[in-house]
Amino acid sequence: MKRVQQGFTLIELMIVVAIIGILAAVALPAYQDYTKRARISEGLGLAGGAKTALAEYYASNNAWPTSNTVAGLASPTEITGNSVTSVTVGNADGKIEVLYKTNAGAGTIVIAGAAGSGGVTWTCTGGTVDPKYRPTQCRP
Repeated sequence: MKRVQQGFTLIELMIVVAIIGILAAVALPAYQDYTKRARISEGLGLAGGAKTALAEYYASNNAWPTSNTVAGLASPTEITGNSVTSVTVGNADGKIEVLYKTNAGAGTIVIAGAAGSGGVTWTCTGGTVDPKYRPTQCRP
């Protein structure tokens, strides 16, 4: 009587477990970077309303607002999110500062407005957030 092998040998199972461990060791840091980038993007979404308010204020007054209140926005600490502490309009310089909580690295991104003949253009290369976590349009 011939016996047919059923199942896997111990060495085959150990090889599969080792491969899964290596893949997990590579994937985990990449996933952590991805989640931090998503948290940073949340701040840029919250700053979108401030960008609109600043552009409208500049179009009406030919000057930048000096605070959130003057721009018609809520106070900086009321504009928050899961990863954002505050969104602050600069002091008459056309800048918006997004301050992040510790789960996003506790840094800042500064969005600067520049008025031109065609409207306001925005750049977001300032601040203390590590460039690898910034969206591509905000990398220096």
